[in-house]
Amino acid sequence: MAGVPDKIQTWQMVQPTVFNRETKETTPGKLQKTEIPVPELQPGEVLVEVAGCGVCHTDLGYFYDGVPTVVKPPLTLGHEISGTVVAGDEQWIGKEVIIPAVMPCRKCILCKTRRGNRCLDQKMPGNSLGIYGGFSSHIPVPSIDLCEIKNRGKFELSHLSVVADAATTPYQASKRAELEPGDNVIVIGITGGVGQYMGQITKALGARTVIGIARNQEKLERSLKFGADFIINSTGKDAGAVSKEFRGLCKQNGLPNTGWKIFEVTGAKGGQEIALALLGFTGKLIVVGFGLAKTEYAIGRLMAFDAEIIGTWGCLPEYYPAVLDMVLNGKINLEEFVEIRPMSSIAETFAEAHKVPPMKRIVLTPDF
Repeated sequence: MAGVPDKIQTWQMVQPTVFNRETKETTPGKLQKTEIPVPELQPGEVLVEVAGCGVCHTDLGYFYDGVPTVVKPPLTLGHEISGTVVAGDEQWIGKEVIIPAVMPCRKCILCKTRRGNRCLDQKMPGNSLGIYGGFSSHIPVPSIDLCEIKNRGKFELSHLSVVADAATTPYQASKRAELEPGDNVIVIGITGGVGQYMGQITKALGARTVIGIARNQEKLERSLKFGADFIINSTGKDAGAVSKEFRGLCKQNGLPNTGWKIFEVTGAKGGQEIALALLGFTGKLIVVGFGLAKTEYAIGRLMAFDAEIIGTWGCLPEYYPAVLDMVLNGKINLEEFVEIRPMSSIAETFAEAHKVPPMKRIVLTPDF
C-alpha cells in the first residue's frame, strides 16, 4: 500500500462519441490521461487506491452509444472497482475492499423498503459520483457501502473488482426473480460479461436446469462447464425459431413448459424478442441488460399466461459479502473469466470490446 498521493492520476472521458443524425457524421469520443486534485475527505469518506477496474458494457454505452451520464464530461468512467483504503476513516485504512457499483442514499423510502439498489439519489462511480471513476489511480467514496475482502487467498485483488457489477448484478436479479432451488432457468446472453455469472449464480443458488442462449459457440460450450445444462446457438435464427428449438429441447429432456424464469442479459433487441417469445404460462422474465431499442409485445399475453416481466438494476451493497463468499468458496468461478490489462491500454481496449465482445471480462490495472 502506497501513501496518500498529491494528485489522482486518471483517464477521463473528455467527450463521448457523437453521431449527427442530419449529416450522418460521427465525431469520435476522446479519452485523455490527466491528473485531478485529491478532494478533502468528508466524515464517512475514504480514499481507495485502485487495484483494478473492470470494463463493462455500460462504460462502452457511455462512450460510444449516446447513453448519457449524470455528471457531464469530462469525467472518469469505471464502476467495477477493487482496491485498498489509504486515507479517511481510521477503521478502514489498510483494508482491501470492493466498491459497490451503486451506492444508495440510505434515507429515502426506496432505501427504507429494501429497494435501495434503485435509489433515485444513489451514487455510481463513473456516472454520478462527481467526476470520479475507477479508471484512475485512486477514488474517493463513502465508507458505509464498502465490502471488506478478508482472506482472499489465491485471488488477485484486481480480479475481485468484477464482483462489483458482473457478479453482483446477477445475484440481485436472482433475488428479484425470487429464484428457489428446483427452478428452471433460461439465460439469454449467457456468454456475455454479466451473463457468464448469471448462469453460474442461478446454478449455485439451486436452479434445477439452466439453458444458455447466445451466438458464440465457443463461449456457449464453455458455459456448459460453468452453470449451463443445455445451450442453444441463436445465430441466424429469429425468435420463433429459437422458441421452437427450446420446446423441442424441453420435450426431449422431460422438462416442463411452464414456470420458467428467463434472464435477458444482452439488452439487445434480438435478445429481448427471444425472451418475450419464450415467456409462457406462469413464467417470469427478468430484464437485466440495458439497451435503447424498442421491442413490441402483446401485453395482454401476460394476463393469459399469468406471467410477469420485471426490471432489475444493480445490486444492494448488503448482498456483496454473500457474493464475495461464493467467489472465494469456489461456487462462482472468476479466474476463467477475467483478463488483466494495463490501464494505459484503455483506448485500444474500449475499441476492441465495442467491436467484438471479449472472451473474458477485461480488468484494467493502474500503470500511471
